[in-house]
Amino acid sequence: MIIGVTGTNGAGKGVVVDYLKAKGFAHYSVREYLAEQLTLQNIPINRSSLRDLANELRKTEYAFFIPLFIERMHAEGAQHAVIESIRHTAEVAMLKKHGGLLLVIDADRQLRYERIVARGSATDKIDYDTFVIEEEREWYGAEGAHDMNLIAVMQQADYTIKNEGTLEELHAKIDEILTHLDT
Repeated sequence: MIIGVTGTNGAGKGVVVDYLKAKGFAHYSVREYLAEQLTLQNIPINRSSLRDLANELRKTEYAFFIPLFIERMHAEGAQHAVIESIRHTAEVAMLKKHGGLLLVIDADRQLRYERIVARGSATDKIDYDTFVIEEEREWYGAEGAHDMNLIAVMQQADYTIKNEGTLEELHAKIDEILTHLDT
């Protein structure tokens, strides 16, 4: 089973991924792959550089990341995998072509901003207005066919979780989805 995870910034995608990893899912992250590549090139890691590199790679193949991670999954003998940070409709199509499904995680914008401030990663040290601008830039693929288009991706969800409650409630929602997949 392959689950692609997408959603809005600060919605809890990483928490969902951690839960699935604890259940035995292999983890493949677009963001981690991009950060590794930027580090090799001595380019600072921020939302803009991550997006620029992803867009550059998608110019060669819109679904660039999915075949890469599926190949790694098979090479590692993983039975179940979670692919984090699906951001392009071609990635969704390729994911589904390989029998995967798309899980969207979302939450209220103000709550998500509070979460990223608390998280405090290098790409999260921004004010609310910058958060809104960067988020909306990712929503509609404004820079061409190779650009991320989060709204169109989210519309292709097999499952959507609104993550505005407790960690236990989030885990229960994930378990409910996994139960449906086992049948």
